[in-house]
Amino acid sequence: MSANLSKRERAVRQKLKNDLVHYAARCLKIRTKTGQIAPLMLNTPQRRLHRAIEDQRARTGKVRMLIPKSRQWGCSTYVEARAYHQVTHDFGKRAFILTPAQDSTEAVFEMVQRFHAHCPSLMRPHASRANARSLYFDRLDSGFEVGTAGAKTVGRGRTIQLFHGSEVAYWPNAESHMAGALEAVPEEAGTEIILESTANGVGGVFHDLCMAAVKKTGPYELIFVPWFWHTGYRSSPPEDWRAPEAWRDYTRLHSLNAAQAYWAWRKNGFLAQASGASWDEPCWLFMQEYPATIEEAFQHSGRTAFIRPELVTAARRNIVVDSGHAPLILGIDIARGGGDKTRIIDRAGRAAGQRVNLTIDSDDLMEVSGLIGREIDRLKPDMTFVDVTGLGAGVVDRLKERGYRKMRGINFGSRALEPERFANKRAEMWGLMSEWFADPGGCDIPDDNALQADICAPTAKFDSNSRLVLESKDDIKKRLGQGFGSPDGGDALALTFAETVRKDRGRRLQPASAELAVDPRRRP
Repeated sequence: MSANLSKRERAVRQKLKNDLVHYAARCLKIRTKTGQIAPLMLNTPQRRLHRAIEDQRARTGKVRMLIPKSRQWGCSTYVEARAYHQVTHDFGKRAFILTPAQDSTEAVFEMVQRFHAHCPSLMRPHASRANARSLYFDRLDSGFEVGTAGAKTVGRGRTIQLFHGSEVAYWPNAESHMAGALEAVPEEAGTEIILESTANGVGGVFHDLCMAAVKKTGPYELIFVPWFWHTGYRSSPPEDWRAPEAWRDYTRLHSLNAAQAYWAWRKNGFLAQASGASWDEPCWLFMQEYPATIEEAFQHSGRTAFIRPELVTAARRNIVVDSGHAPLILGIDIARGGGDKTRIIDRAGRAAGQRVNLTIDSDDLMEVSGLIGREIDRLKPDMTFVDVTGLGAGVVDRLKERGYRKMRGINFGSRALEPERFANKRAEMWGLMSEWFADPGGCDIPDDNALQADICAPTAKFDSNSRLVLESKDDIKKRLGQGFGSPDGGDALALTFAETVRKDRGRRLQPASAELAVDPRRRP
C-alpha cells in the first residue's frame, strides 16, 4: 500500500511518524474528565515533559527519566501515547507497563486500548493479539504488555525496549522489580525507562532514585512537575475572598495568580480536614499530593526540615545586588567517602554562590587540594573555612604548606562559640544560617536543586538544656536513603557562618557579574 502513496501522503505520514505532538492531536483519543472522547491535545505539563525527554534522547541516545509529580495532569497519558506512537511505527519495539495494583493496571491499559480502537485505520497496524494484558502487532513484531507490581517476578525473562513504571513510590516489592523488570531493558540506543509517581514520603526506591538524580549521582535525570503548570488547576475566587497570610506568602513565593491561589486554598482545605490540619496554611498532605517544589513532594506529617523549604525557594528566586562591601568567605566541605563529594561555595553578605558553587567528585586529596587552591587564587577570599571533621585536616595542612594563610579548619563536633544556645559547632553554624535565610531582608543563593535538597535535609531538636541539636549526617543518610548521600552543599554554606570575618580594608570586593540585572541563574 505504501508504494501507491502520493508524495503528499508520504510527507503527511512522515510528519505523523516524526512528530508526537502532531500525531497525538490527529490520531489518539482520550476520555476526558467529563466522559467525552476527544483528541489528545498535549497540555502545558505534557509539552514540557515532552521537551525534556526529547532533549535527553537527543543528548544520550536513550531515555532514563524520573518524574515526581502532582496528581492528575496526564503524565501516564503522555507516557502511554509516547509508547503507542513508537510501537506502531517501529519494528521489534516492545513496551511494558508496570503499575502498583490491579485496578491501576486495568485503567492504564484501557487507555492504550482506546488509543488503538480510535486510531485512524490507515495509521492503525494489524493486531494479532488484543486482550486485557497485551496488544501485539504481528506485522511489526512489536506491542504492549502490562503487569502489576504485586507479583515479585513480573517482567523477568523479557527483552523490553520501552518501560513505563507508574506510581513507583507505591510498588510493593519495589527492590525486586528494579532488579528484574528494569534489567530487561538493555543499555542500547533507542531504549526508554520512564518512572513516574506522586511521592509517598521519604525512603524507598523511588525517593532514593530521585535524590540521586537531584544530586546528579545516578543514571537517571529528573523533571519535576509542579501543580501550577497545569492550567486546569484554577478557580475564580469570590469577590469577597481574602487569602490568609500564609497563603499570601505562598502565592508570592510561587508567583501564582488569584485563580491559582484560590484553587490551591480550596483543595488544601479538603485535604486539611482529612489530615486534621488548618485551612489557613498549606498542610503536609496538600504539599505531598500537589507539590510546588520537589522538597514539598518528599515529606511526611512527622518530619519538618530545620530550614523551611519555602525560605530556600525564595532565596533561589531572589536577587541581591552585591555591593562589594561585605567580606568574601569560602565554605568547603571535604568528602568523607561513601558517596560524599567535596563542595565549595562562597558567601558575601546576603548573597551566596555568586562566584563559586562547585562540586568536586574525587577521592584524591592532592587533586582536591589543588582545585581548592585554584579557587582561592582566583577569588582571593577574606577567609576560607574547611571542615576538618574527616579528611579535611590533610587538605588544610597541604594548603598551608603551600602558603595559604587566610584559612581555618573547623571541627563540626567542637564546642560552639555560644555553648548555651548550641550543642556543638555544627549546630551553631546551621543555626546562624537558618537566621540568615529567615531574615526579612532576604538572601540570594543559586537556583540549584541539589543545593536546596542539602539545605533542607537535616531536622533539629532541642536537648534537655534547651540547646539546638542538628540531625547527624549518618542519621540523615538512614532516613533519606543512600541515594541522597550527605548534605555537602548545606554544610559548605553553613561553614561560611563559622566565625565573624572582617573584610580586608585594602581591597574592595568586585561584583560577581557585570550583568546582575539580568541574572542567568534565574528561572524564566
